[in-house]
Amino acid sequence: METTTGRRTEPAFRHASPADVPALVALVESAYRGDASRAGWTTEADLLEGQRTDAEGVAALVADAGSRLLVVERDGEPIACCHLEHRGDHVYFGMFAVRPEAQGGGLGKRVMAEAERTARAEWGATAMHMTVIRQRAELIAWYERRGYRRTGQMSPFPYGDERFGIPQRDDLEFELLVKDLAG
Repeated sequence: METTTGRRTEPAFRHASPADVPALVALVESAYRGDASRAGWTTEADLLEGQRTDAEGVAALVADAGSRLLVVERDGEPIACCHLEHRGDHVYFGMFAVRPEAQGGGLGKRVMAEAERTARAEWGATAMHMTVIRQRAELIAWYERRGYRRTGQMSPFPYGDERFGIPQRDDLEFELLVKDLAG
């Protein structure tokens, strides 16, 4: 939406509430699954079908006292989100989604910067951890340009658990990426 001066309003960051759950599920699904996700570059549609998340899972993240689900909205509508989970000296970063038509304009970089700031400010975290499907070379390269490093530490994809999607190949696994936040 444009203001009367012809400029888009700035995105606003806030913590999610239970009322946000349906919109956040739709946002995450639109960024990763199905034909709609192909409008952006973060799609996993060639690797996985089915759901990326569900209302029960998102509601649990919103309710978890050791987590923050950050929502980015413009004109009252969610356009991006990410989940932060406090894990001792580091924070796990996940469920990062930017609406496909908003990708490529720098919003993702702003979300990551706010996530890192939140991790330091709220929990004193010295590192951010995330896992990325190792076959997502372009996405891993994007994270590397933001200071994340590949560890070579792999974990298996949860085959057989359709809550995480229906794999379209049999070699999926996650790689741990880490960023030092102390600097």
